[in-house]
Order: sequence, then structure tokens, then C-alpha cells
Amino acid sequence: MGATASLQHFLGFDVGTQGTKALLVEAASKRIVARAQASYGLIQGLPAGAAEQHPHTWIDAIRATAREVLAGIDPATVLAVGISGQQHGCVVLDERGEVVRPAKLWCDTATAEEARELSAQLGRAVPTGFTASKLTWLKRHEPAHWARVRAVLLPHDYVNFRLTGRKVMESGDASGTGWFDVKQRQFDGAAMAAIDARMADLVPQLVAAGEPAGRLDAAGAKLLGLHEGTLVSAGGGDNMMSAIGSGATRPGVVVASLGTSGTVFTWSPVPVVDPRGLIAPFCSSDGGWLPLLCVMNLTGVTEEVRTAFGTDHAQLTEAAARVAPGCDGMLWLPFLQGERVPDLPQATGTLLGMRPGLLRMGHLYRAALEGTSLNLGWGVDLMRDLGIGVHEVRLVGGAARNVLWRRILAAVLGARVVPLMEPESGALGAALQALWTHQRQSDPRADLAQLSAPYVQLSPEVTEPEPELVAAYRPLVGRYATEVARLSAGLR
Repeated sequence: MGATASLQHFLGFDVGTQGTKALLVEAASKRIVARAQASYGLIQGLPAGAAEQHPHTWIDAIRATAREVLAGIDPATVLAVGISGQQHGCVVLDERGEVVRPAKLWCDTATAEEARELSAQLGRAVPTGFTASKLTWLKRHEPAHWARVRAVLLPHDYVNFRLTGRKVMESGDASGTGWFDVKQRQFDGAAMAAIDARMADLVPQLVAAGEPAGRLDAAGAKLLGLHEGTLVSAGGGDNMMSAIGSGATRPGVVVASLGTSGTVFTWSPVPVVDPRGLIAPFCSSDGGWLPLLCVMNLTGVTEEVRTAFGTDHAQLTEAAARVAPGCDGMLWLPFLQGERVPDLPQATGTLLGMRPGLLRMGHLYRAALEGTSLNLGWGVDLMRDLGIGVHEVRLVGGAARNVLWRRILAAVLGARVVPLMEPESGALGAALQALWTHQRQSDPRADLAQLSAPYVQLSPEVTEPEPELVAAYRPLVGRYATEVARLSAGLR
């Protein structure tokens, strides 16, 4: 009884595009003691550019992963829960709190025209992926649905609502909506009015970093199998939670998340605003800021090659390793879903330099690795232009395990790359934020970076830039920039 009572568990969920992951941390031993995941996909049969999921899919995954990760755990020892969610998704609720229609996701590019109109109206960039253009699209294309909307939430906000019965939002995830003032950490009235006069009544209450979203109500407790009244932290967007789970809670730590999309971010004590609007000036979910590069095409490109050849990534990597850097002149502009950086939402993927004998799995897989890495490097150079130093990059996400990809990235970025021992930094960050929020109930000065440090371990597999590869990719960096500029001009 005493041993059980001394345990302190903190539960984190990462509700992503391809699935939900759950992770349980035990504070006394500072260990991850259980994990689970549930996979799902997008709604099929939608028009080109549309990417949607029903929020009920996330709730089903939360229920399933909670049951698995908490098997054998005394519910009384779980002191707090945190939620990480895919950013920018648009969840609209009616007056009863029911979902009006499926959520349009971050990778939905069907709203490109609305994003352009909002950008022109506001005099600043509103990326297609941001939530604002999705609401403008809904108002224009589905007026009957829009008329029913009484609340607008982000994916992680919706999960919090289902757990606590409270509609709240926090600055980190809110800064990816397009209607948030990241410098003042408050809603932007002019941006909301540009969407609709009702917007101020549709957005929920803001909660500050470190403050809870609420506590499990009866329905939330039943959903998770925990006690009613269990603390629920504010949560945040997947990048904000990944920052916590990878140690980017202090200056100087640069993280690259290699998933369906690719992101590179770092913590800052002050806002970092890109006049071009390509590097997002996000708030962090711990009270700071998180300048962030996001590309829409990363592991989705390598997955397309895997699917085409019906084999696995290990065999494809082995074949790609036998291909010389530069793929014998073949270059892939990897914009299979359009792209956010560079701002080409209506672009398609382009293979340049194809010749007989090159359309084989080794060449195509290496071209995918190189094209996505070159695009990530193109964006990292924009970050450097803003004064962000990039000398070592921590890698998270499944692709961080690919040694060849790490070698290519190190050479293209001109920086040492090192994976984290725990690749699921979003779920870990959610659990650590829950721990921090719990600690703050008795000690408002609790330090998140200090609390998180024991859980954030670097892998010994450090990859330094190899001089030969750096030299091989240097001309490709210039060629890639030239081809992006040509494509951009052609799409104007």
C-alpha cells in the first residue's frame, strides 16, 4: 500500500495525423514506464487538396491507448494528464458541444485562395495551413455548417474539452491560428473580425502557460479510466510539446522533428518575427517563444516510394546507400502535398534530371531523402538569416533512426545531428507539462527545464558533417534554390 501510494504517474498523449501515442512517466524513478499507440488515417475520397479527420477518431484512439498504457496502474497514482495535438486543425462545435463537421487539418491546402485573401486583407502572411483560412473556407463553401458553429477549437483543445467539459486555448497552439498576436500573447481582434464578426464569441478562454485546462469531469474520467478530478494541464500543439520533450526550453537547443511534416524549432525569450512570414513566430507552451520552420513534405515522400516498390524502409535505405550523392543528376522537388516553406500550396512534386536507368528504387529513395533534406536546409537558411544559430540539431521522430538520412541532413545543414533516446517527444512533452502543472499547484516557481532535464537524454549516435558529403551537396543546395525560384515564378 505504501509503495503504491508513493508512486506519482503523469500521462501524456500525442494526438497526431497518423495516430495517437500515449506515454506514462513515473516521477520518483524519472522513467517512462509504459507506452501505447493507435493508428488511423485521413478521410478518403475527398477533393484534391482536402485533408480531414473526424475528431471522434482521436477520442477513440485516446480511449484505446489509455486502456493499454494504464493496464495494471492504480488510477490514484496518476496525478495529471497532458495533451499534445496536431497544430492548425479546425474543430467546430454547435450549441450542444457536438462536432459540426470533420476537422480540416494542417495539411489541407484546399483553402489556399482564402489564405491569400486574408493575407492581403491583413497585410501579413496567413499561411494556408493555419486555422484562419479554414474558417473562411467553411463560411464560403458550407454556409449551413457555418451557421451552426458556436465554438472553434484546435485538436488538442477539443480533447481537453472532452476530458474536462471546459473550452480553453493556450498561447502556443493558438499562435498557429492566424488570429493570435504572438507578441502580446492575446487574440488579435482585427484578424478575427476579418474572418467574421462573430469570431470573438466563438473562441474560448485563454489559459496562461503552466495553468491547468481543468480537471477530469465524470465523462473524461470514464474515457481514460482515471479518477474524476484528476488534473489536466493546458497541453499544446505537437511542436510546443515536442520542444518540452526534447529540451528546447532554454536558448541554444535546436530540434528537428522528422515526421509526416518536418519542423525545426528553438526556444527564445523574445518573439522572433520573420518579415517574409515563412518562419512562424510561435509562442511556446511554457511562457517563451518558439520560432519554427515547418515543411509539409517529409516522411510522406519516402513512404510513397516504399508503397510504390512494396518493400520496407531498411531495404530501400540499403539500395539508396549504393547510389552516389546527387542521384546521378536526378533532383526531387518533393511537394507532393503542396508546400508551406517555400510558400507553394498548389505545387506538385517534380522529378528533374530523369534518364534511362534512374527510375529504380535506390535512386528514387535517395532522391526522396535528398530532396526533403534540401528543402529542410532551404528553410534552415531562412532561420539563420534571422540570427538563429544552428550548430547542433537534435532529431526526434521515426525518421531519426535512419542513419543514411542523418548523414545527408548533417551535410546539407552543415551541423552536427544527434537523435534523442526518446523519439516520441510530443507525448513525453505532454506528460512533462502535466508534471510541471502539478508541481506548480504547490510551488508556482517550479522550473520546467529543470524538471524535464532527467527525461531528455541524447543518443551516443552523433553524426558530424562529413567533408566529402558537404562538398558533394554544396552545388546541389544552389541548384535546389534555383529550381524552387523557377517553380515559384511559374506558379504566380
